[in-house]
Amino acid sequence: MLIKQLSNEDVVVLEVITGNKKNIITSMYFDINWQIDIDLLKTEAIIQQAKDMGILIAIDSNSRSTSWHDLLTNSRGRILEEFLMSKQLHIMNEESNLTAFRSSRGTSNIDLTIINNQLLSAVMEWEISDQESCSNHSIN
Repeated sequence: MLIKQLSNEDVVVLEVITGNKKNIITSMYFDINWQIDIDLLKTEAIIQQAKDMGILIAIDSNSRSTSWHDLLTNSRGRILEEFLMSKQLHIMNEESNLTAFRSSRGTSNIDLTIINNQLLSAVMEWEISDQESCSNHSIN
């Protein structure tokens, strides 16, 4: 079910019910031309909506950090790192020979998969696909 009040042109928020479990699945785009704080406010609203549900967020973060196996950490990356730690969210990205983002402009690991404690044991076999700008997830 689409959660319209939290969705917009850069964010899609779904509530997914499987059996008796409710999860929030979100796709987000953090515009490089905006202050990252604006996107973190949106993320905070999603976390509040989820309450005790599992949360999986796929983010084109436009931020870089060695915490998610990029070559460098920039200021946006530091801010996002601190936010994720403060909210007890986990970065699922694993080290790989491939990068999460590839285009004619270069490569980086700006695309992230983030989960909360409720989904920590449910997300398995995270990997970067060999298809351009795509990552695969398996949820049990």
